[in-house]
Amino acid sequence: MSRAPDWTTGNQRCLAAAIAWVRAALDRHAALAAGAAQPPLPPPPDEASFGLPSPSALASLCKAFALSSFERSVLLLAAGIELDSGFGERCAAALGNPRQTYPTFGLALAAFPDAHWSALLPNAPLRRHRLVELSGGDGLTTAPLRIDERILHHLTGLSCLDERLAPIVDPVTETRPLPTSQRLVADRVARALAQGRHGVLQLHGTDAAGKRAVAAAASATARLRLHAVRAADVPTSAHDRISLARLWEREATLAGALLLVDVEDVDTAEATRAASALLDTLAVPALVSVREPLAVLRRPSLRIEVPRPGPGEQRALWQVALAPLAGKLNGQVDAVVSQFSLGPAAIQDAGTAVLADLPPDAGDAPDAPAEAARAAAAGLLLWNACRAQARPRLDDLAQRIESGATWGDIVLPAHQLALLREIAATVRHRARVYETWGFARGRARGLGIGALFHGPSGTGKTLAAEVLATELRLDLYRIDLSQVVSKYIGETEKNLRRIFDAAEQGGAILLFDEADALFGKRSEVKDSHDRYANIEVSYLLQKMEAYRGLAILTTNLRDAIDQAFLRRLRIAVEFPFPNAEQRVDIWRLAFPPAAPTDALDVAKLARLNVAGGSIHNIAVRSAFLAAEAGEPVRMAHLLRAARGEYAKLERPLTDSEVAGWL
Repeated sequence: MSRAPDWTTGNQRCLAAAIAWVRAALDRHAALAAGAAQPPLPPPPDEASFGLPSPSALASLCKAFALSSFERSVLLLAAGIELDSGFGERCAAALGNPRQTYPTFGLALAAFPDAHWSALLPNAPLRRHRLVELSGGDGLTTAPLRIDERILHHLTGLSCLDERLAPIVDPVTETRPLPTSQRLVADRVARALAQGRHGVLQLHGTDAAGKRAVAAAASATARLRLHAVRAADVPTSAHDRISLARLWEREATLAGALLLVDVEDVDTAEATRAASALLDTLAVPALVSVREPLAVLRRPSLRIEVPRPGPGEQRALWQVALAPLAGKLNGQVDAVVSQFSLGPAAIQDAGTAVLADLPPDAGDAPDAPAEAARAAAAGLLLWNACRAQARPRLDDLAQRIESGATWGDIVLPAHQLALLREIAATVRHRARVYETWGFARGRARGLGIGALFHGPSGTGKTLAAEVLATELRLDLYRIDLSQVVSKYIGETEKNLRRIFDAAEQGGAILLFDEADALFGKRSEVKDSHDRYANIEVSYLLQKMEAYRGLAILTTNLRDAIDQAFLRRLRIAVEFPFPNAEQRVDIWRLAFPPAAPTDALDVAKLARLNVAGGSIHNIAVRSAFLAAEAGEPVRMAHLLRAARGEYAKLERPLTDSEVAGWL
């Protein structure tokens, strides 16, 4: 923080005068030690005589830490040895030892008036706040006394973050404007900080960037400097954590600073416990950014939810982010708002990406076709930029499936195809039905689109999910249950929460493959393991009801799915084992146009009694056999590939299935 020149000059003069008074006290004590007559000690300098426009750094520090006049003198004694080259000789003279050219508590007790032993206590201001430190292994009154570097800089009028805090504590410089809903929350946080009734303000919700922006805005209103520390960087050792807390308390007092503890996406319970312990240890107000409120805090806390911007606010943010396009993308903006739930920071980043990648305008009055082409290009860039915003978080939690599969790539009965198209239409028009037509009014749950794809292995369940992702231009993420389900209590729920929150922001399609492993029937409670397993299933039910996107569950065992899930799913699609006619169509799609083939008889191939997944495996295997032989794919290659696939399935390849192939 910069100071006015007149304050800086006056502060230096005031500090010099205060140290001169300490020097006089040392000279007086040195005279006593030498047996000479003691000169009278003048009164401490009057700060008012220096014409400072505001209190000096020394005066404000003494007031902030409630230092007594003796403690003030001790602090100046330690500062004098750093600022006055003659202080060492005076200390040696006062101590009567030419080798003791450093200040001590014992010297302070003897040289200064109003001395009191309590100033030396560990919980007294000088040592609790580490204004001074004892160095060396000598006794309490004889050890060299040093002023802390941060305090010395402060006394001279310079402000800098303590070097021990700098590696883990970062200043927050967020300056962007907030949408109305978050602005109101920021004002509430600022009022709570001003009242000072709560030690910790818990900012919770799913918009991590929004919480940080709210904290920054509230701090600015309260005229506090916001700094943030990640939970992962908080020491797990109690000793180191207490040291961090004391250093931060001092920084908060000196610089008017406020700490934000970031507990977003914490991967370990140990880090959460360390962050909670730090918040409990601090003796100054603090903020915490967390998805769900911490329930283990011992300090008084206030829980404040930071909402995501609503659809109307998102549209307004998009208009600002895409201002150079002057409202030419209103239709596209409505589409992305209906599908993606992005915060202000993500919208700004996406808008910047669109404007950077958009080709320049052809001129002041471009022709209509060129203008339409440019708008279409901008709309595509906008949609893809929104998809990209959620990928970094989801890519750490699930497997993104890249697919260009279309309706022409899947073979199903007409009824099943109609159900899949109904799912696509539901996702496409959910904003109109729920918001414009009012079907979501008064309802927070049951607005998601859950679908069950059930049927034998290889019948196209995953392929259908890929087709929907292509049709809707959305990312498809397969959930790896081995990474979601944890043996540790509460970890499975935390993993699921992170997945659903990230997916809702990015409008992604979630694919729970072999979902019966996670969505299975709840069991009778016989022990604690059954109880917690049922809690996980119940939690999943809640997330499914609250999730506003498309979640697809696939299973080979429909009867294994908990009935409570089935009741909450919007659509169930059965994927039947393909009949001979359908297998003919699947075989026709099995070979890409560029693949060389020779005299393939799809009618004969369709006699193989296998599902589409096995047909794909046989086709690919035969292609490799043909490539090795330097030939086009022939029935002989397919016969060898079929035998290999049947062996893998542990099924016999009958003569009737391959009759007349060669």
